[in-house]
Order: sequence, then C-alpha cells, then structure tokens
Amino acid sequence: MKSFKTLVCVSSFALCFGAASMASAASITPNGAFTTDSGTIVVKTPSAPNDITCNVIFKGNVAAGVATITSATLSGPVLCTVPTLKNIPSPGWGLTATSFDTTTQKGTGVVTGVGWTIVFPVSNCGPGPLNVVWDEPTQTLSTTGSQSLSGNCFVRSLNVKAPTLHLQ
Repeated sequence: MKSFKTLVCVSSFALCFGAASMASAASITPNGAFTTDSGTIVVKTPSAPNDITCNVIFKGNVAAGVATITSATLSGPVLCTVPTLKNIPSPGWGLTATSFDTTTQKGTGVVTGVGWTIVFPVSNCGPGPLNVVWDEPTQTLSTTGSQSLSGNCFVRSLNVKAPTLHLQ
C-alpha cells in the first residue's frame, strides 16, 4: 500500500511538472533590431464617430527576452496620420512574453505604455497595457479582443506579423 501511495505521489508530481513546462514563462528572441510586416490596428477614439482602421509597421529592439517598440508608422485614413503616440520613441512600448505553450506553439504577453493623443478633435488615450497573443507558426502578434484605455478609448484589434521574432 505504501509503495502504491508513493507511485501516485511521484506520478502526480511528474504530471504537474510536465504540464507546467508546456505553458511556462517565455522570452522573445533573437536579441537585436526588428521590423514587423505591415499589419492593422483598429481603434476607437473620441475624435471619431466610428472605429478607425490603420495600417501599422512597428520597429524596435529585443534585449534580454523583452521587445521594445520604439517606432510605429501609421497609414490609411487621415485620422491614422494625426495621432501623437505616447512613449514612442522613448521609453517605447514594452512587449513582454508571459507564457508559451510548446504543444500549441502559442504564447501570451502584454504590451505596456500604449497610448496616443489627438489635438483636434481632442483625444487623450492611455497609456495602458494591451494583452496580446503570439502564434509562433505564423509569427503573428494580435490582441485578445477589444481592450479599453483611459480617455474613453479602445484598441479593438491589433494584428501584425513579426517574421524575425520568435517565442521560446
């Protein structure tokens, strides 16, 4: 009976350890500069009556497993060209990976410092965090649904490919 209890304990430990290793803390690689492919960001801001869809390209740097977005080029409708992005270029928007599941090849993370201002009509959005997901096979970073920022602003969606970045 004692050996059966020991077997159950050891098996439980192995199962828990294996599950924890499948979805664990993650880091972004490789170190150095990166540029995303053109993607889209959809925002809602008090400056416009409807959602605004903009094309976006991010540039930044990876160091010690964390990416910092220091440049964002927005294009599309005229309202895409008027915001001043908060924290860009410095200190940047920080992208930190929080988990990575080696089985599904998907991870989670957070982008901090996201925000923008528009002078007229006035909008003062964020800064705040965005929860994101990473799909390693397609190298795509996207938001986890519509997320609010202070100032009655929302990031409805973000979807960009980062072909040189990886999660591990």
